Amino acid sequence: MAKVGIKDVAARAGVSTATVSHALRNPDRVAEATRKKVLEAVEAVGYTPNKLGQSLRTSRSGNIVVIIPDLSDTYNAGIITALEKVAHRHGYSVLLGDSQGSERRERDLAGLTDSHQADGIILLSHRLPFDISEGGRKIEDLPPLVNGSEPVGVDGIPFVGIDDSQAGRDATQHLIDYGHRRIAVITGDMNSPSSRLRLQGYRDAMADAGLEVDERCIVHSEYSLAGGEGSAESLLMLRDRPTAIFCGSDEIAIGCMYKMREMGFTVPDDISVIGVDDIRFGKYFEPPLTTVAQPASELGETCAKLLMHLLKDKELPQNEYVLPHKLVVRGSTRRL
Repeated sequence: MAKVGIKDVAARAGVSTATVSHALRNPDRVAEATRKKVLEAVEAVGYTPNKLGQSLRTSRSGNIVVIIPDLSDTYNAGIITALEKVAHRHGYSVLLGDSQGSERRERDLAGLTDSHQADGIILLSHRLPFDISEGGRKIEDLPPLVNGSEPVGVDGIPFVGIDDSQAGRDATQHLIDYGHRRIAVITGDMNSPSSRLRLQGYRDAMADAGLEVDERCIVHSEYSLAGGEGSAESLLMLRDRPTAIFCGSDEIAIGCMYKMREMGFTVPDDISVIGVDDIRFGKYFEPPLTTVAQPASELGETCAKLLMHLLKDKELPQNEYVLPHKLVVRGSTRRL
């Protein structure tokens, strides 16, 4: 069977080979309708662009690398799906790098740009995988890079995320508005800025309401089902148990509710529970999980669009992009 080439795509789409080339490599140079027609033709004829040949001609790999601390985290799925769609529209493939929380692994993945195996980076970690201290690289010498979800806190690095402090405040305020006064919190990994900021939001909401924080009701964990399950028991064993628990993520919340049910407690009759993220199966849990929703798709899409701008040597109008979050009230919280 003859190999499918760019001419086959052009014939199928009814355009010139030059138009096909521009649509795949420089999508901004063709109309949206034309690019869509070319992409449909590519799929119909089964054409696979020769990335190696393109990279030899352009000194670009046609790849971007996404550095993720935990690929199994349910929330990350929405981010990845959205950013891959944007990258594909611009002719880029996505290399998914699960660092498993390892700083060394993050640096190895970032090194793909130095070896020309990737052209840019989307970093979903709080650690910058480059040395920019005295004697290291300068910010302007870094490869195109966009930071999402967990801020690295370095000036000049574009960041996309929510206001985590306000998210923590809003979750806690919801419980206060429902009449709860003894409110516990299970945080994520305290090395993560989001965990620290959400905890600060909890403290601020409690202080504003004139409520005392019992430090025994603050449990530090990790963003996982196991983290929630393991942390819940210490709260449930307190003589003066909390009437509500703010969990730093939905996975923590679901793990927490599992342990509560195992120990004979009922949500929300005995204890109310609220999470953060709005992962897709949260509303299908019993009871459906009240949460503070993060816009995962918008976050992934925004990160990818900003990186595409940087890859074209375009300056960004700003370096911080704060996306909206919202309270989603379901069945895991109740009024006292």
